[in-house]
Amino acid sequence: MLISPLASAEQFKVLLFTKTAGWHHDAVHEGVSAVQELGRLHDFGVFWSADPKRVMNDAELSKYQAVIFLLTTGDVLDEAQQAAFERFIRKGGGFVGVHSASDTEYDWPWYTKMVGHMFKVHPAVQTAVLQVRERNFPGMERFAPRSLFTDEWYEFGPATSGKLTYLLTVDETTYKPEAKWPDREGKGMGAFHPVSWYQPYEGGRAFYTALGHQAATYRDPVFLHHLYGGIYWAATGRGFRAE
Repeated sequence: MLISPLASAEQFKVLLFTKTAGWHHDAVHEGVSAVQELGRLHDFGVFWSADPKRVMNDAELSKYQAVIFLLTTGDVLDEAQQAAFERFIRKGGGFVGVHSASDTEYDWPWYTKMVGHMFKVHPAVQTAVLQVRERNFPGMERFAPRSLFTDEWYEFGPATSGKLTYLLTVDETTYKPEAKWPDREGKGMGAFHPVSWYQPYEGGRAFYTALGHQAATYRDPVFLHHLYGGIYWAATGRGFRAE
């Protein structure tokens, strides 16, 4: 029996990008394996690279519906690569930023506006209470309204975009948000401390989650479903209603 090529076609394809020019998280390989497994579970293609010379150009980016910046840090793209990525988003592509994607490309204003908030400082890893702010988005339906979660709770600078819809916050009364580094310190963000959000951006879509510091987090089914929801929305633009 002949099988139609359409019968085995993947839903969409994503580029998984993991270049670091600063701190390199131990969780990178766990994260890569987790996204690859999500691809098998949800039938989408994943191509992994940490080489911007290979993938950040018009010809290569045209193969994908979304690009995931997984645990990237520092200045990872040159000007030509940045321009190619901007064109990708403006043509309707999607961006997914995970954890230290907000500790990446501080000097590229277009990128910082797309991410939505940039990393400032963090305290030690702690257990705290996550709070759902918006359930009607892909991947949010498995979170309890309030739930325990252990992560490296990023404190962010002010919003760089006025179009963000917030999905998750962390309750600062449930952990110690203070941090003191040699070159900076933090006291937390107060009553509203965002953790995940999304926005339409220049013809494309941008999703970010600050979760994902620890390698073991990439074995947490609730987190993985949250991550898949962001990937699914960024790649397809399809929404979801939990209620």
